[in-house]
Amino acid sequence: MAVYIVMEVQVINQKKYNQYMSEFSNIITNYGGRCLADEGNIKHLDQEIRLERRQPERMVILEFPCEVSLRKCLASPEYRSLSELRLAGASTRTRMIQGYKPKKV
Repeated sequence: MAVYIVMEVQVINQKKYNQYMSEFSNIITNYGGRCLADEGNIKHLDQEIRLERRQPERMVILEFPCEVSLRKCLASPEYRSLSELRLAGASTRTRMIQGYKPKKV
């Protein structure tokens, strides 16, 4: 089952963030991943919901074919070598969400 990574991003250093995303994009494809969204133009649809003080500058959504592929990617030497660049480029909150599997009735 597909899994999705949803990241809230606050860019600290645009140059380092761009370098990280460029290299990261190449790595995730090796593990069957792909970037579905990487955008800073966020629109809030539910006006009645009280928003948190921290508003993300960008949202990134990634898709992997399964959790095993995602875990292999994150544990890979090539990804681990990018960790300092990621920390220098952005502050992030990252979550994994399982894909939807309809229940049989």
